[in-house]
Amino acid sequence: MKGLIGRKVGMTQIFTEEGRAVPVTVIEAGPCPVVQARTAEKEGYPAVQLGFGPQKETRVTKPLQGHFKRGGAAPHRVLREFRFAEGDDLPGEGETLTVDMFEDVDFIDVVALSKGRGYQGVVKRHGFSGGRASHGSGMHRMSGSIGMCEKPARVMKNRKMPGQTGARRVTTQNLRVMGVRTGDNVLLVRGAVPGPNNGIVEVREARKKQGRKAS
Repeated sequence: MKGLIGRKVGMTQIFTEEGRAVPVTVIEAGPCPVVQARTAEKEGYPAVQLGFGPQKETRVTKPLQGHFKRGGAAPHRVLREFRFAEGDDLPGEGETLTVDMFEDVDFIDVVALSKGRGYQGVVKRHGFSGGRASHGSGMHRMSGSIGMCEKPARVMKNRKMPGQTGARRVTTQNLRVMGVRTGDNVLLVRGAVPGPNNGIVEVREARKKQGRKAS
């Protein structure tokens, strides 16, 4: 399993050999030191804990300072865990993973927090059409009736209603890797990467790659 922690930088465009402009998202991926290696014998599952974004030691709590020292890594701002399959070779503690591991990868999955939209109504949150826009109905962007009759006399679970929108963990699968720039620790990805610019993302090798054509 190949995976790194990164930062969504923004969007740009590149040109193919045919001269066609392709929009891409720039992701700064790594370098990520291995802070801890988990094994099936000790922790019950194989995984590695990676760090991203160097941090001053004075801005890290004492327990985390000891955690980083045990792993032979400097303090970092972000910690994420990446699970491996049984039998995979785990990188050792103290090693540093870089973006060059994706040079032979065609598709990746990206995990991040989506943009927060605050408290929104049903039209923006769920795509409701709203009421009539004539005759002063006053129901232009309202949800309409949500209750039940005498039985069961309550609002059923999972009813689509207004509420907080966005800021959820989102996984976008099968984004095509258009370029890997090892000198800048940068991935160029075609497709919609979730989250705002400068947001933290997790980049993993795509698990489901069937049904996609090179473009």
